[in-house]
This record gives sequence, structure tokens and C-alpha cells, in this order.
Amino acid sequence: MNIKIKYFNENLQKLEKITKGNWIDLRAAEDVVMKKGEFRLIPLGIAMELPRGYEAHVVPRSSTYKNYGLIQVNHQGVVDGPDRETGKGGYCGNDDQWFVPVYAMRDTEVHFNDRICQFRIMEQQPDITFEEVDELTGENRGGFGTTGTV
Repeated sequence: MNIKIKYFNENLQKLEKITKGNWIDLRAAEDVVMKKGEFRLIPLGIAMELPRGYEAHVVPRSSTYKNYGLIQVNHQGVVDGPDRETGKGGYCGNDDQWFVPVYAMRDTEVHFNDRICQFRIMEQQPDITFEEVDELTGENRGGFGTTGTV
């Protein structure tokens, strides 16, 4: 699959696929200083023209909180690609730079090119319909978590 990508800064390290797993790291496109309790949209310095019928899921790296004390406030961002049927819409234009929305849990600094989140390209949800039934035939696990207990 070929995906067109635009970089907003020529010094931003180019994207690389992580060899173990299917996530690709994204980097801060500027130095950021935040005080505890501040919210900020950190620019990621890229825009992509996603293929029709696909979207990108942006999530924190496992080390983001430990290294920077940042929480991604939407927990998972979705970058919409073009509609699979019409090819229209999506966040795929020339000026549609990606950002990650974060909240600082402590005073912190993020430097240009620091890896702060990651993404993967996913196929958009297929067309589905819901059928109302009186009973389900799956195994009853108690309705909470994996153990059925609180």
C-alpha cells in the first residue's frame, strides 16, 4: 500500500515502521514546554493522503506517560480517510497536519523529534446492521470484565 505523506519540517525524522508489531512512531514537530495541568495540541509535522476506505488510529506510546507525564486526552485519535464509497471527505488535505492532544500531569518538556505517540492504518468500519433478539447464544461470563466479578 502506497501512502502519500507531506512533512511540514524538513528536519523532522522520517516515519519508520517498527519492526516488531504494526505501529509507527510519530514525533513532536516542535519543542514544547508544559506546566502541570496544561492542555496542548502538539504538532506531529505530517499530513497524509490516506487511501479510500482507511483511517489512522493515533495512540500514546507505552513510554509517553513515564517519559513526559503526558496523557493523550482523547485516548485514541482517529484520522479520517476518504469515504470508501465516494472517496470524499477525510482529513487528507495539503494543510491537514496531524496533532496529538495532551494534558500534562507534571511539568514537562518535549523536544523536537521526540517520539510521543504512534499510529496504525486501519480499514474503516464495514457496513453493519443490528438485529434485535430476545436472547444471545454466546457464553455468559457474568457481564463484567474477564472474571465476571467486581
